[in-house]
Amino acid sequence: MTPNAKTTLAATLMCLGVFAPWRALPAQVGREPGQSPYHDIHRGAGPVFFAGHLGGDRGRAGVGPSNAMGYGLRYELAMGRATLVQFSAAYLRGDRFIVNHELPDTAQDRRYGPVKTDLLSTEVALQLRLTGGKTWHGFAPYLGTGVGMAFDLRSPGDTTHTLYQFGRKLTFSGMTGLRWHATSKVTVQLDARAMFWRLKYPASFHATAPDGSRVIPILDPLTDWTMHPWVSVGIGWIF
Repeated sequence: MTPNAKTTLAATLMCLGVFAPWRALPAQVGREPGQSPYHDIHRGAGPVFFAGHLGGDRGRAGVGPSNAMGYGLRYELAMGRATLVQFSAAYLRGDRFIVNHELPDTAQDRRYGPVKTDLLSTEVALQLRLTGGKTWHGFAPYLGTGVGMAFDLRSPGDTTHTLYQFGRKLTFSGMTGLRWHATSKVTVQLDARAMFWRLKYPASFHATAPDGSRVIPILDPLTDWTMHPWVSVGIGWIF
């Protein structure tokens, strides 16, 4: 063997001696695939059945709906590894108060209730999984935002001649939550939302009562944005 060949062989063996342990290092310090805390989320679509409670502000006049138990259905559709679109519909069984603007502010029956009020809430939301396309020990937290409509399904007639109605409302919401992927197909969800809608009051709420009081001060607007925290628990299935 020539001197050049011996030199080349020695260099090759040295490279192999360094390269082989370096290649083996990740295998020594890493985890077996079955022991990793990260697992891929099954991509697909499916329903989520949920129930929860919606509370929040009744507005400056105190007549907006709140204190509602909600039951509904969401349909979730994956849009890539980290995002999904969510379509929701919920039946809300809440209550509200009725204010008689014709009575003095000190009258005992000026404000009475609560009286039952049922609403239908619909929403389209976009959510971002904070762990991307994987879970960590089965859990996947998320953030999101949505827009929808709320409808008055059943509300008692206002006998005070104020002509106040909840009617239809455009809603906006921000949300956060946690999904537990119990299996590759079944999820359990804890969801917290802040929903906003704008109440609109009748002109009679600016009218003067016999004692000079008003339901809403004359310089205040007859519209009012209210915020409603909504917490729910759901169980879903991914097809």
